[in-house]
Amino acid sequence: MTFDRVPIVEAALDSYLAAAQPAATAANPDLPLRPGSGLTARRAVELYEDQVLSRQLDVVARELKKTNRSFYTIGSAGHENNAVLGAQLRITDPAFLHYRSGGLMMARARQLPGGTPAFDALLGIVASREDPIAQGRHKVWGSRALWVPPQTSTIASHLPKAMGMAFSLARARKLAVANEIPPDAIVMASFGDASANHATALSAINTARYGARIGLPLPILFVCEDNDTGISVPTPEGWIAETFGTMTHLDYRYADGELDEIWDVVQAAIQQVRASRRPGFLHLKTVRLWGHAGSDAEQGYHSVGEIAETESRDPLLRNARWLVETGAATPSALQALVADTRARVWAAAQEAATRPRLMTTAEVVAPMAPWHPARITERANQRVLDPVERRDGFGGTLPEEVAQPQSRTFAGNLNAALADELARHPEILVFGEDVGRKGGVYNLTNGLQKRFGPARVFDTLLDETSILGIAQGAAHAGLLPIPEIQYLAYLHNALDQIRGEAASLQFFSSGQFRNPMVVRVAGLAYQKGFGGHFHNDNSIGALRDIPGLLLAVPSNGADAARMLRGSLAAAQEDGRVTIFLEPIALYHEKDLHHDGDAGWLTDYPAPPSFLLPGDVGVSGDGAADLLIVSYANGYRLSLQAARTLEREHGIRARILDLRWLNPLPVEAVRAHATDVGRVLIVDECRATGAGVADALIADLIENSFGGRVGSVRAVDSFVPLGTATAAVLVGTDQIIAAGIDVAAKPRAASRSRRASVGAGS
Repeated sequence: MTFDRVPIVEAALDSYLAAAQPAATAANPDLPLRPGSGLTARRAVELYEDQVLSRQLDVVARELKKTNRSFYTIGSAGHENNAVLGAQLRITDPAFLHYRSGGLMMARARQLPGGTPAFDALLGIVASREDPIAQGRHKVWGSRALWVPPQTSTIASHLPKAMGMAFSLARARKLAVANEIPPDAIVMASFGDASANHATALSAINTARYGARIGLPLPILFVCEDNDTGISVPTPEGWIAETFGTMTHLDYRYADGELDEIWDVVQAAIQQVRASRRPGFLHLKTVRLWGHAGSDAEQGYHSVGEIAETESRDPLLRNARWLVETGAATPSALQALVADTRARVWAAAQEAATRPRLMTTAEVVAPMAPWHPARITERANQRVLDPVERRDGFGGTLPEEVAQPQSRTFAGNLNAALADELARHPEILVFGEDVGRKGGVYNLTNGLQKRFGPARVFDTLLDETSILGIAQGAAHAGLLPIPEIQYLAYLHNALDQIRGEAASLQFFSSGQFRNPMVVRVAGLAYQKGFGGHFHNDNSIGALRDIPGLLLAVPSNGADAARMLRGSLAAAQEDGRVTIFLEPIALYHEKDLHHDGDAGWLTDYPAPPSFLLPGDVGVSGDGAADLLIVSYANGYRLSLQAARTLEREHGIRARILDLRWLNPLPVEAVRAHATDVGRVLIVDECRATGAGVADALIADLIENSFGGRVGSVRAVDSFVPLGTATAAVLVGTDQIIAAGIDVAAKPRAASRSRRASVGAGS
């Protein structure tokens, strides 16, 4: 027995068509094949052609793989009835697709004459740079013209952003934000039965139901393509229907049977969502042929009998029988259609395999993190508000017009900056847990909902995955989201929405789709023992690992306002995703060295003043014995330590505030390090890979820095509750000790020993 089951399934279809007899009466091509149905004979044959086209893509992908000319064999074989969705959804209905969506894409492309959908898919299969969507970076289903953003997800992590887009469509129209999506559009998101169990899928479906429950328009159709199997793990019989069939605020429909029956159920599901603007759930029964992918040895977990039984339910074979029996097509016509499609796809595959592939690093990374500083600068300087209107918005007194200079906290400046940007940019949304009526846990969004209304400043349910999904969907709809995650530790619950989805979109769509956003996150430690680990997370390693992500970490209120504006301009111009990490302990801090000195208050920089990555802060820019490099709380601690170093030890320190931790401003660090000659890096994050000290030291060494280098880092520990925090976090005493050690060593000793001083060591 061979386990190359492709020819067996192909032969079964050929044998049937060779032996079948035509129906006694041919069906009228323009009439429904069944009274009351919406499917005509002509449309049914077109659907079948799209399904055969999809099937042949799977066949040739495996053939090309045998000669190392293709790299992707996860096919759509057995799922071809999703072509019914492709035929009925409009190409202005955004579609976020499962990876087994070949039939759907072929049928959807039929609505836009002149395309070459099969050849386009083959270019992706062979990883050619001529692939019109991903340009060889991955095999994805995607098309700008067909409004299909590419997904690489295998675990339904695209569902939250699909939900977010459905949530945002009406909001964008209400705010008069232009996009090409018509008012009655719906959003569709498809996924497998195994992925239906994943937290991201459940999060998206729950949030859609929650929105419907409170009366929000959420026109999304969730489509579960149920083939009973997650790679090798069977889905319990009836599980999808039991789980989703009785949920309130979710219109469940089951589609199985003959092609016209499936057509009518799909039509009803689409119409229901379009008319009601409420979420629907389509349970589409499918089969999985030929294993999970070409590399999947299905015989290891399915018996020969089980495999053969699945193959007997091949939708192409079943649909061929139905077309013949209803008179929609003759066996000979279908034979010709199948033969012609096989020949066309094989010829296209042979051609696609010769097309060029990505070769250089520059080609691969080109769309990942576009950066046009001149255009971003121009963008940041646009939309200057009318002075009278701006003054009225702040109740008659502008935030920069205060009785005393440098009198505003970090929180006060950031609140004012958010108000200014909401006024300057009507497409901005601010949202998250407690940001609306409460004004945020730390009062950062106080008064914004009252001034700008609940359409633009609003509370969400307690689910970080959904918050980030709403952000991505809002960005797809033309809005500019500023979601808030209450604490850095909470972001890890949903980090893949940034890592695997938001930050990867431009990369996998070659810049044709983007989801600009600035994600505000309260984080880091030093809250005087309050809250424990979940409110004092001092690890940014998982964020710095994300390619293309901007990581802004202001230390003071003036910088926070200007960095926010720079981040928003980068989002607007280049579609960038920014994590705007705000040190909680500095939100309401007023003093620097002693009570009442007001040393941590700053003036408010009025718009359009801004900062971009690479712009660092420097204190003590004259002659110095020591360069201290830090950020956020560490910058403030370093300023405190520097005064003691100079007063008690005669060591003059220059303090560099990094401000941006991804990308790191390494050129500025190198320049100041070369000028001063001795460098101490104060990193408030955990010692091993959680912060930036490793990267900065490595950069200095690799660029032949000839001076002394040392570091102070937090202990590799979660942050405890109460006064025990001092045992694991960096303190001024450690900075002073390390500063004395580094500054005392002559330059000539730099290559023999490098200091690393950890808190508590």
